[in-house]
Amino acid sequence: MPAAAPQSSTRSRLDIVAAALLFSTGGAAIKLSALSAWQIAGFRSGIAAALLWWLMPGWRGRPRLGELGVASAYAATLVLYVTANTLTTAANSIFLQTTAPLWVLVFAPFTLGERNRTSDLGIVALIGTGLSLFFFASEPALPSAPDPELGNLLAALSGVCWAATLLGLRGLSRGLAPGSPDPSGRA
Repeated sequence: MPAAAPQSSTRSRLDIVAAALLFSTGGAAIKLSALSAWQIAGFRSGIAAALLWWLMPGWRGRPRLGELGVASAYAATLVLYVTANTLTTAANSIFLQTTAPLWVLVFAPFTLGERNRTSDLGIVALIGTGLSLFFFASEPALPSAPDPELGNLLAALSGVCWAATLLGLRGLSRGLAPGSPDPSGRA
């Protein structure tokens, strides 16, 4: 496959702005939609799959078992995030999904054989403290957030699934089956 022509820096910046606008309006779009969470997640995934199929012809083919595992974790991430967003505030959904680094630090030693640094433990403590605050205070139900407690739980699970996706991608990049420690001991 021939190398793509380099983009201009202006075009690259516009692409970043467009992506930021799409990401930042995604929560509001989910709130405004009359579709169910499953329909929204399926529609979003269908568009992404069609674009990847069209833009990345070299990746077409039968996936390997490890790739299916990572894809399943990513699918769970999307469905949990969209469902959480319909039940709690978009801000809560986004924050709780972004706790994924906590779960990566917790699970990487067991799944990839990576060692955490001492400085990582402080990060785990900070993220864990922020995460726990969502579950100590109860939030009132609102028209745009009808079940904040369940939504917060699903958003936190979305963060766990996103961490599983990231760990699976790391494992695949090293030629590891998901869940098997890195035989080289590299971090």
